[in-house]
Amino acid sequence: MELEIKTWLFDILNAIEEIESFTNFQDFASFHSDLKTKRAVERDIEIIGEAMSRILAKDDSIDVANTRKIVDTRNRIIHGYDTVSDEILWNIIIQHLPILKQEIQELLK
Repeated sequence: MELEIKTWLFDILNAIEEIESFTNFQDFASFHSDLKTKRAVERDIEIIGEAMSRILAKDDSIDVANTRKIVDTRNRIIHGYDTVSDEILWNIIIQHLPILKQEIQELLK
């Protein structure tokens, strides 16, 4: 695996771990009322999507599920910021990031 791709994979993993640290011990109600955490999560999701976009441009055979949706989510947060609800962000945190984290860790082994 190329060094650039590994770097971007580490960026994704770091962003996921930051999100975990921001939302650790929070429930949805706490997240919903915490503007700083929501903005930090949005930023890290943007980083994840941008890194995935760069990886796909370099090697579109990368073995990660939903790569297109990851990039699309980044684009939606940046360009359609007014359509991203707290429920969508929370769902990403709870449902999708644990799977993505596991996939990235496997690729980095």
